[in-house]
Amino acid sequence: MENKRKRYLVITEKFPPRKGGSNTTFEEVYKRIGDKGTHIVTTDQPGAADFDKKSPNTVHRLPLERVPWLRPESLLIYARLLRKSLSLAWTHIFDEVHCGRVLSEGFVGWIVSRMRRLPLLIYAHGEEITTWRTPAKYRLMRFVFRKADALLANSRFTARLLQDLGVDKHKIHVVYPGVDLDFFRPCADKAKVRQGMGIDNGQAIILSVGRLTRRKGFHQVIQALPILKDLGVNATHVVAGIGPDEAFLRETAVRCGVADRVRLLGPVPDEELLFWYQAADVFAMPNYDVGNDTEGFGKVYVEASACKTPPIAGLTGGTGDAVIHEVTGFRVDGSSVSAVAEALHRLLTDTELNRQLAEQGYERAHREFSWDVSAQRTADILGKGKKT
Repeated sequence: MENKRKRYLVITEKFPPRKGGSNTTFEEVYKRIGDKGTHIVTTDQPGAADFDKKSPNTVHRLPLERVPWLRPESLLIYARLLRKSLSLAWTHIFDEVHCGRVLSEGFVGWIVSRMRRLPLLIYAHGEEITTWRTPAKYRLMRFVFRKADALLANSRFTARLLQDLGVDKHKIHVVYPGVDLDFFRPCADKAKVRQGMGIDNGQAIILSVGRLTRRKGFHQVIQALPILKDLGVNATHVVAGIGPDEAFLRETAVRCGVADRVRLLGPVPDEELLFWYQAADVFAMPNYDVGNDTEGFGKVYVEASACKTPPIAGLTGGTGDAVIHEVTGFRVDGSSVSAVAEALHRLLTDTELNRQLAEQGYERAHREFSWDVSAQRTADILGKGKKT
């Protein structure tokens, strides 16, 4: 007799229709390993009603806003998540409780799972461990991580951070975020794509995608452009994303005399983003730590590899799981402009090396980063479910 799908109670503030990062992860994983017996408790947002009608899971939406005069400001979020999750746990049958983050969702999940005697899995992303440093929040985070039955870490770096918190290593499971390999794909004719986008085929394109913050290292790429120009490389830096560093990046471009070689696109629709991935010669996000702020994994590197565009990453955080140095791309010291410039120069001038890293990155993306692989590994953590 065929096994039924497991029934998950998933508690997560992050979920579509908002796009990107963990929002996409939770949709892609649970539509594969769950069905209508999997209930997702999440935040309400514009477009949610239409999205939920098409979801293979049962989605419950709540208003989850922080209240400035409450202490903590997230107190109402905890209360609403707990009330709804407990109600569902008492009226439906679940096999496991999964939580998108340790706080607030993980704490709520811990209460629910213990009251209903269900196994608890919590996702760990890395950034929360390095940046949540207020004493009370840090102690609560460590307590909840230690009490979970299993922890899903997005990289080996995050797994090490969890062990440093005193979590039993046998509870920690590394599952890489997946990538939509049907969408992120190479083009048959790069020159044709570039022509359609108005790009001179004699011009090298360096693409960066992500939130505009200092640790992403986008300003280091801009500062490397004059070095590349002196070396005879005609390169333009295209940046897709929004964030607090937009003005800083523009100022850096002006100061370096390369404002005409830097394009800040802002938010970019998916189809246009795909074209940029396909048209680019190199992808660059040479991250480095700024204080305690670090990169937990970096799914954009894998998206680039899936489009056969070799990536350049930094040396810090969990990027070593996304980019294998001199196999699928380069990892360099993101705090060093000269190191970033050298890596860019190699990939923009050595066409055979560029092609080799692109091919190997593409093969690894399809071998290790499909959503089917990620979803099945998630389902297997607390026991075998029905294969998808």
